[in-house]
Amino acid sequence: MALARTHAVALLGLTGAMVEVEADISAQLPAMNIIGLPDAALSQATQRVRAAATNSGCPLTNHRLTIALSPAALPKHGAGFDLAIALACLAADRVVAPESVASVVHFGELALDGRLRPTPGILPGVVAAARLGHSTVMVPAGNAAEAELVPGVRVIAVASLRDAAIWHGAPLQPREVDVILPQGDTPDEATSLDLVDVIGNDDAILALQVAASGGHHVFMLGPPGAGKTMLAARLPGLLPDLDALASLEVSSMRSLTGRGLGRALITRPPLEAPHHTITAAAMVGGGTGQIRPGAAARASHGVLFLDEAPEFASPVLDALRQPLESGTISIHRANMTANFPARFQLVMAANPCPCGQYGAGDLECACPPNARRRYLARISGPLLDRIDIQLGVTRITAAQLRVAADSARITSDQARARVVDARAAAAERLRHTPWALNSQVPGPWLRGPQAKLEPATTAALERALERGGITMRGFDRVLRVAWSIADLEGAARPGPEHVGLALYLRKGMTA
Repeated sequence: MALARTHAVALLGLTGAMVEVEADISAQLPAMNIIGLPDAALSQATQRVRAAATNSGCPLTNHRLTIALSPAALPKHGAGFDLAIALACLAADRVVAPESVASVVHFGELALDGRLRPTPGILPGVVAAARLGHSTVMVPAGNAAEAELVPGVRVIAVASLRDAAIWHGAPLQPREVDVILPQGDTPDEATSLDLVDVIGNDDAILALQVAASGGHHVFMLGPPGAGKTMLAARLPGLLPDLDALASLEVSSMRSLTGRGLGRALITRPPLEAPHHTITAAAMVGGGTGQIRPGAAARASHGVLFLDEAPEFASPVLDALRQPLESGTISIHRANMTANFPARFQLVMAANPCPCGQYGAGDLECACPPNARRRYLARISGPLLDRIDIQLGVTRITAAQLRVAADSARITSDQARARVVDARAAAAERLRHTPWALNSQVPGPWLRGPQAKLEPATTAALERALERGGITMRGFDRVLRVAWSIADLEGAARPGPEHVGLALYLRKGMTA
């Protein structure tokens, strides 16, 4: 009898695909069917849409409705297609103008009373719509501020299906409704954690600045109370503000997980600190239906902190090995593949033994040698080999406390300024390459004619390689750290002292 179509967006990871929503009315027994690989939540849209349309004063036809979601082979998930389905059905019945509905991309889940609920993933969805050539989107009023963050797109915010139908030409009178607001938390305000709070542990403070300058991963080993967690929590404060692309990526990830964005893109690096009971799927992402990002993806362009690292399950830790190398997480299912960014800085902290007192000096360790070896062996060698900075952290003594109290300490703002200058120096040196940070530079380039250091500069490093103290991967990582140290100190090229300090920061653990 009649056919109408509109558009919606299906998200696979952060990548959006345009979905054409077609509604057909036929003179058969009353029914409403959705075809095109919908999941359970989307299949239930038939009940939500019909009830919402009735309660909005624009009931659907009593004839058979067939809704096709194309491309049919693309999996579709969630309730965010409700508004598109409802308007396609009303357009097929000529309640609203089919031409108007066809020109707009629709997002939103319907409540049974016809109001629109805020929907996760609006920001990446609108970005995908703009990328695919669509300039007008209709979103729930609760998501309006988030959608308006995408430039060059006209955003129509509606609070209910009735308002949406009126905008598309339905002869209805407006009816005021209460807007459903997002329930997610808002972005954290600027943190008050400052590096000046750290007393002693000068090596660790320097290591954090080096790590922030080059984007290096860090492993800290030390007894309880040595300040490992305190140091790790302050690393995001040393990182520069996110650039435009990273800000959009981090904000899109937050939107995809259903957390609030407020009225501006996120500009500060995120911090994720999962509990040691986390599963591999929760760490890297997954799910039996819709694929969700894990903690590693949510930490992209920021810091992933694993406290008590040996307590994490070995498969969970080893699942990070591939993302540490590639910077991406690919989750494969039989009929789809989702990709998430994973450019995070990994910070791990561990006690030296199960009781935590080995090497502390003030208390005696009760753990036998085999127990200590088994405890740290839970962190695999291949994972540790990917950590650029491996540092021992000790408890501060009363004498050190008195000395530190009288000495000047660096603040996070001062350290961040040094980091910004160091990153600018690295970016200038690497401006003709695909990389921007020292941690991203491959070993062959560092050892090649573009950046090769003098034999006298790398003599200590080569001896460590010959004696088996480091692997070839470790050799390259020490070179990367040496360049970061040189950038932090304003040197044009690393000298022997920079290479020696980098070697100490990698192999200078006390256990």
